[in-house]
Amino acid sequence: MASSSSLSSLLVTTAFLLAWLLPGCDGQLSTTFYSSTCSNLTSIVSGVLEQARSSDERILASLVRLHFHDCFVLGCDASILLDNSDSIESEKDAGPNADSVRGFDVVDDIKTAVESVCPDVVSCADILALAAQISVSLAGGPSYSVPLGRRDGTTVNRSAANSALPSPFEDLTSIQSKFSEHNLSDTDLVALSGAHTFGRSQCFAFDNRLYDFDGDGNPDPTLNTTYLARLRKSCPEDGSSTTLIDFDLTTPNAFDNKYFTNLQTNKGLLLSDQELFSTGGASTVSIVNSFASSQCTFFESFAASMIKMGNISPLTGTDGEIRSNCRVVNGS
Repeated sequence: MASSSSLSSLLVTTAFLLAWLLPGCDGQLSTTFYSSTCSNLTSIVSGVLEQARSSDERILASLVRLHFHDCFVLGCDASILLDNSDSIESEKDAGPNADSVRGFDVVDDIKTAVESVCPDVVSCADILALAAQISVSLAGGPSYSVPLGRRDGTTVNRSAANSALPSPFEDLTSIQSKFSEHNLSDTDLVALSGAHTFGRSQCFAFDNRLYDFDGDGNPDPTLNTTYLARLRKSCPEDGSSTTLIDFDLTTPNAFDNKYFTNLQTNKGLLLSDQELFSTGGASTVSIVNSFASSQCTFFESFAASMIKMGNISPLTGTDGEIRSNCRVVNGS
């Protein structure tokens, strides 16, 4: 019988092959895209991330989130990295991103390291996709091959960033609709939400669940009462709304399937988390149960869903550009 680690590796490999065959994947992306132009790209990115992790354990989860917030607006084109300028109204200042999305300095460090070895070759969009994969792997999650070959966008859409990104306050139906717009299924939704198995959230993203959920002065009835008491201590009603709370109480920095077992005991931190399990009759309930019972199944689905998400409207060929600085359009 195969070991659990070899089985996990087989499942992730299978996930990649299946994702590659999915309709909508762009055939111009390739896992060997930089094999002749920047063959040591993965090791360069890994080196920067390992260094960053040594001083900031949270950075791995933050980079996965950064990739997600990029792809849901204009596709995976690194538009989220562009700073404000005379012609750019940065997506960084959109509601879901402001004072929340982070990791830009680490992306800068990666870009600098890559440019020193492979100048004018690797896009910032590909750096985001590769950094997300390596971050998951470094935290104990699945390793999978990332299709590369994206180019960087030259435009932004702050309005779309305000409306297209799922909110922690939204109900399941609304979130399903936003995923469906990108051809992402309920399985993709649950698998990608599983990235909340590591990282942290600020109190303001869920404190309405603790004190005044429906405007009647009562907490969210789906919250485990013991968990509720613990969260109230960390996020008092008159306390700071920016206090950081671990998504996962047990293994906060590890990429595993504890997120799903937490949902089963009503210990999902965000409303958008718990809705996956507590919405009666929803197809997501059985998917949560499946991932909670098998970490290998979760890892397989997560890898496939990340590859699928990474194929949202990529710029390829001669479209877009390869930015010299991830924060500004070339020639600005």
